Amino acid sequence: MLCISLLPGDYFTVGNDVVVQFDRLSGERVHLTIHAPRSVPILRGEVLERQGGKRPACVMDVSPRYVRQLPWDHTKKQALAELRQTLAQMGDSTEARLAREKLDRIFPQSFDAAKTASD
Repeated sequence: MLCISLLPGDYFTVGNDVVVQFDRLSGERVHLTIHAPRSVPILRGEVLERQGGKRPACVMDVSPRYVRQLPWDHTKKQALAELRQTLAQMGDSTEARLAREKLDRIFPQSFDAAKTASD
């Protein structure tokens, strides 16, 4: 199996008629542009398997990779606690509720507890 590392804009060819180009990286998603004749079927793996197709034997199970995280220190911990306290004082307005939901998505309450335990 060939493994290729690409930068945005790089491409590779498959045979004479198929070109796969790395368009961009967005978060953990890679966006590829594929130019191929209409006669060449292109299916995402999940669609193939949902339609009853078998997963190709050459497809590897990829383990989760390390995701680089922001360095955590006392000042960030204190700022997060102050932000949660300020939002709590704002009551249950729509804006405060939305801000709390977004903050909880970025830093779940379990994150606060884990950081407190590890400090």
